[in-house]
Amino acid sequence: MARIPQSFINELLVRVDVVDVISTRISLKKAGKEFTACCPFHDEKTPSFTVSRVKQFYHCFGCGENGTAISFLMTYDHLGFVDAIEELASIVGITVPYDETSEPPDKTWENSRNILKLANQFYKSQLKNHPEASVAVDYLKNRGLSGELAAIFQLGYAPPGWSNLYDKLAINSESKTSMLEAGLVIEKDDGRSYDRFRNRIVFPICDQRGRVIAFGGRVLTNEKPKYLNSPETKLFHKGKELYGLYEAMQANRELESLIVVEGYMDVIALAQHGIRNVVATLGTAITEDHLTRLFKLIKQVIFCFDGDRAGADAAKKAFKIVLPLMQDGRQVKFLLLPEKEDPDSMVRRCGATDFKERINNAMNFSDFLFSKNLAKCDMESIDGRAKLVNISLPLINQIPHGIFREMLLKQLAGFGQIDVNTINAVNHVDNAVNQQESVVNNIPQRKQKTSGLSGFPPVRRVICLLLQYPHFASLRDDEQNWSHLKLPGAELLAEMFDILNKNPALKTAAILEHWRERQEEKFLFKLAQIDLEVSEKDSEKNFLATFDFLKQEMIDDRKNNLLNKSKTNQLNQDEMIELNKLLKTKIL
Repeated sequence: MARIPQSFINELLVRVDVVDVISTRISLKKAGKEFTACCPFHDEKTPSFTVSRVKQFYHCFGCGENGTAISFLMTYDHLGFVDAIEELASIVGITVPYDETSEPPDKTWENSRNILKLANQFYKSQLKNHPEASVAVDYLKNRGLSGELAAIFQLGYAPPGWSNLYDKLAINSESKTSMLEAGLVIEKDDGRSYDRFRNRIVFPICDQRGRVIAFGGRVLTNEKPKYLNSPETKLFHKGKELYGLYEAMQANRELESLIVVEGYMDVIALAQHGIRNVVATLGTAITEDHLTRLFKLIKQVIFCFDGDRAGADAAKKAFKIVLPLMQDGRQVKFLLLPEKEDPDSMVRRCGATDFKERINNAMNFSDFLFSKNLAKCDMESIDGRAKLVNISLPLINQIPHGIFREMLLKQLAGFGQIDVNTINAVNHVDNAVNQQESVVNNIPQRKQKTSGLSGFPPVRRVICLLLQYPHFASLRDDEQNWSHLKLPGAELLAEMFDILNKNPALKTAAILEHWRERQEEKFLFKLAQIDLEVSEKDSEKNFLATFDFLKQEMIDDRKNNLLNKSKTNQLNQDEMIELNKLLKTKIL
């Protein structure tokens, strides 16, 4: 994948104003030093979405969404990281430089995209013009599909024959290699290649920008397998991609929910009946990557599975996958269709109105959780109610701490006919709600205070102050190796000093981008949002005092190490000079 130099991202975020970027998409109002709006990522009546021009990032106190100008474009415009960078660069009129060392893989990616685009054009033309395409057209018409919808989903036809596509596109060694890498052809042991898709209706699979990254094919005979997907490639990972997502986003600018089904034709059949918020997994069960991606776009997911044993098993797997992702504000429903029905057959038989009503009445997450377990327990007996609590608690404990989890515990207490406090006493992990967050980068966590930095350990205090006032880094010109500081979080502090020493003009947002998708990212965002409740002058005094304390700690630690080493006569000449210097050094 193309690599964008971090130095360019730093420069870009210095030149871009997050307020200007966001205000072109939502209406912002000035409120003191910041700007506010109703959050574009969740429903609310009172504005809780704030944008800071000083720090160059946004935060919603309602749903917790936050980030930089890059993050906003990725979430609001559904762009990938590189695409968001390209968009911001176009705003300020500069060109994105790609690392020359990554040119070969970039070229491979571009070649794959180009050959997939040409293959898509070929398949679409064959559906219109091939002498034997009538069998594919008749199949689609019999399924109730209109030509307009076929065009929207770019349906095509792979005619019979071993090498129609290969003969058309394999014009040189480079194109042959690209076809193989894109999964369009299969190479035999003797070096000859043949088309992967033959005598099939072809369904292009697109990324979120509408670029074809793979194909699916539905056989028109009794040949097996009935459905065939492209193999895993550099562009296509079936455990992450969802069929119909791009088309759903195009049809619904303000997506609120998505229905997850199992097949291509389920997506298209529902779209034909005006239900355009549908996606399908690609020959695999729903994965955590799928759901994480969906929850970045919408807050409600409805699983709609076939009315057979496989559909029931798929629902159970989806339930297990979604448990740790059920943050407050997210909703999940389950629609299990009648036996021998799938979404395609159901909507064609009963119509859109009936299907939409079934979706609206789908089983919510809590009902799915408890109904499954209630069926296993005799609720008329104490033993049965105790069993329900015992088998339900491990599931609920996987759900993130919050209101939703507390409500599930209360509901469980009602079923068990016991007080919720009793459940909390039995449930050994309940107290984690009131405890600090997980340790990040070995920094010991304490309960975060929103009023100032009292109670913060020194390293975290300096990190917080540097995030809020990056220019504080220039107040000290000491060339210390802060990673040698024997306190939790020293490595993180050392990295931050290094970044700011090399890039003194960086603002908060640009600093945070250095930790994108790293373990420390969320922790640093929280530190950047703390209201210090003191003036910049007082914050500066706090920084200098804490800085001197940490420097003295590091000097004392190094001095003690050298003294211990001197007792065994193991000091070399340089270390002896260093020790003499340290013995004369006193910061505090």
